[in-house]
Amino acid sequence: MAEHTAQDAAPERAGQADGRALDEVVRFTSELIRIDTTNRGGGDCRERPAAEYAAALLAEAGLEPALLERTPGRTNVVARIEGTDPAADALLVHGHLDVVPAQAEDWSVHPFSGEIRDGVVWGRGAVDMKNMDAMILAVVRHWARHGVRPRRDLVIAFTADEEASAEDGSGFLADRHPDLFEGCTEGVSESGAFTFHDGAGRQLYPIAAGERGTGWLKLTARGRAGHGSKVNDSNAITRLAAAITRIGAHEWPLRLTPTVRASLTELAALYGIDTGLEDVDALLEKLGPAASLVEATVRNSANPTMLSAGYKVNVIPGEAVAYVDGRFLPGGEDEFRTTLDLLTGPDVEWEFHHREVALQAPVDSATYARMRAAVEEFAPEGHVVPYCMSGGTDAKQFSRLGITGYGFAPLKLPEGFDYQALFHGVDERVPVEALHFGVRVLDRFLRTA
Repeated sequence: MAEHTAQDAAPERAGQADGRALDEVVRFTSELIRIDTTNRGGGDCRERPAAEYAAALLAEAGLEPALLERTPGRTNVVARIEGTDPAADALLVHGHLDVVPAQAEDWSVHPFSGEIRDGVVWGRGAVDMKNMDAMILAVVRHWARHGVRPRRDLVIAFTADEEASAEDGSGFLADRHPDLFEGCTEGVSESGAFTFHDGAGRQLYPIAAGERGTGWLKLTARGRAGHGSKVNDSNAITRLAAAITRIGAHEWPLRLTPTVRASLTELAALYGIDTGLEDVDALLEKLGPAASLVEATVRNSANPTMLSAGYKVNVIPGEAVAYVDGRFLPGGEDEFRTTLDLLTGPDVEWEFHHREVALQAPVDSATYARMRAAVEEFAPEGHVVPYCMSGGTDAKQFSRLGITGYGFAPLKLPEGFDYQALFHGVDERVPVEALHFGVRVLDRFLRTA
């Protein structure tokens, strides 16, 4: 690995981040990981130390970051960089500060050590998404050192609570502080522009231009409580079990959104596949490993995940509860609701435990073209393709303000590095060289976006 020092004051070539920025992105990623911002849900999290860390670095770059809380300790950071074109719409660049839990005994290194070993930064948040937070900070500080201003205003936001309901994070910001995002029409954040190796020598760089909607469901079955030895044809557990079995076994019909259609069309052309979109399953089979970029987003889905019932083996409870992780495509929520009504049947009630909208962004926009160009400049061997995220991000909440969201957190990853498996996984880590690539690409894109 090449050494970079703060003495590398000038960029290696015009428009490229300097050596100090490359040093800082690694250090910031490591130091952010060391700040434990575990979000266990139900309000059990404290992002403030990480927010203060980020705000201090922004202030050193000459910005005026605001720290905002709905709940004490659940802190968000927002700052604005003035662009050179006052007529241009503003761009939101955002990342979340919280992380999911990690059990240290399962890891090769302590998940909050931020250890840098053999050219890799280890720890919870290394890919989701303190790496992107660090990239943003490194780019902003690089600009401050070299007097760089972007074309359009940039609003930088570091949010709380993305790994739960976002009520203390992007939801709070969108609902209570919309003025901070004045002029923003588009935004970029996590889960896009990473290297996907297809196993056949191709390197794909999927850029997210959509998200399935979130439909986390609570199912409740009621029946007649009684003794476990008696006949009971109104058993709440039996009713609930039948409903979740139907849900788990249901085969959802194919539904192609414009983003997914564009993704399949580009992949088919890249692989020289003649199979048309009228037989999507056959096309997916021919795509091999690359199918994993698309297969979760050609249908709605509903997966039972939690069960709760009873308190003693010889007592039939009067109520049983289950939770289901449901996801629906853009334009697919009505079908999702109708199907759940049919699958749950007359003996089980369902409601949204948490719901957020599905999103779609145009892949023929100038912003998407600039993201593609930035990746291709530093990874000319790569193939940029659009895709739709199977899950969701803070872009859902910011969409309330009319902001179109893209997934763009660039990383150049070596073959065999299973990036997607590391989200919420054990031994989460990110290569140092991937962070360097990310800073260069993000710098290139944000200057001209």
